[in-house]
Amino acid sequence: MAPSGPLARLTEAGVAVWLDDLSRERLRSGNLAALVERGVVGVTTNPTIFAAAISQGDAYDEQLRALAAQGADVDQAVFAITTDDVRAAADVLRPVHDATQGQDGRVSIEVDPRLAHDTDATVESAKALWATVDRPNVFIKIPATLEGLPAITAVLAEGISVNVTLIFSLQRYAAVLDAFQEGLEQARANGHDLAPIASVASFFVSRVDTAIDPRLDALGTPEATELRGKAAIANARLAYGIYEEVVASERWQALAAAGARPQRPLWASTGVKDPAYPDTLYVDELVVAGVVNTMPEKTLEAVADHGGDAHDTVTGTQADAARLLDRLVALGIDIDDVAHELEVEGVAKFEASWEQLLAKVSEGLEQAAARAADAS
Repeated sequence: MAPSGPLARLTEAGVAVWLDDLSRERLRSGNLAALVERGVVGVTTNPTIFAAAISQGDAYDEQLRALAAQGADVDQAVFAITTDDVRAAADVLRPVHDATQGQDGRVSIEVDPRLAHDTDATVESAKALWATVDRPNVFIKIPATLEGLPAITAVLAEGISVNVTLIFSLQRYAAVLDAFQEGLEQARANGHDLAPIASVASFFVSRVDTAIDPRLDALGTPEATELRGKAAIANARLAYGIYEEVVASERWQALAAAGARPQRPLWASTGVKDPAYPDTLYVDELVVAGVVNTMPEKTLEAVADHGGDAHDTVTGTQADAARLLDRLVALGIDIDDVAHELEVEGVAKFEASWEQLLAKVSEGLEQAAARAADAS
């Protein structure tokens, strides 16, 4: 039976529905395969997701015992665990990848977040992840820091598909699109077929409201109250306007003629943080053909249960969105400053999650080694 309901309507509207989560248990239980049957066509991961996955249950115990017996250190163990999960997820999604000619069926894995400000190390990490996972339907996630931009170009130039993450500002998004096109131009010069090289740009949504709403609350004026919960959607809609301008440009048309596919906007951080807002807000208000919306499971289930009718809520909204951001500026709230703070905070959060992941894996390796010693 073909999928039906709100998720199917999103798909019909041209929105690719992805899951923002992965775990060994989700793979082992068949849950991911079941979600694919319901219309999920991609998976994103990040350090926080992996830290949570390995902290729950016993799904990783057998691999930890094997890694301890091999004498793997903690960095080697984390690399092995995360790449194994992503490879397995890529295999689950491979039929989707084949059926969509490589458009979807993708799984993302992020470079070590401690490298976010080291261009060369990011490039080397991306190459290692790509070679180790060894699946055509994988994205290597690279943060859109200033140091990440040249890494994005260099990795694409190698023919590696990239998910650019942690994008908050319109200016940085424009720079990401430029780095993407430059990467494809270099890939073409290097003799790569552009058709298999895919990319998405993960534009973060809900965190913008989470940062701006308290500033509006502090102002306490009627206009400030009226603007609560609106900045993130306006910011994302303006980002889509930038995307439209790029794909209409002569530069992009030349790449498209050479077989390139566009870097799709991906709406990330779409879980609603404020319970006063509808729990499907950042899905229903960002519907437009040709984008990805990656959702935590809670949001995915909310959309499946009571999502909107999936009509286009983005096309032609840019003028109103720009006016809304102008109103914020008039109140003394500079969204560019907010975006910079969110980028710094985002990198720091992923670094902290990575440290938690390292600590949990280190503990697992030590326990496995101790049990092996007791048994001998």
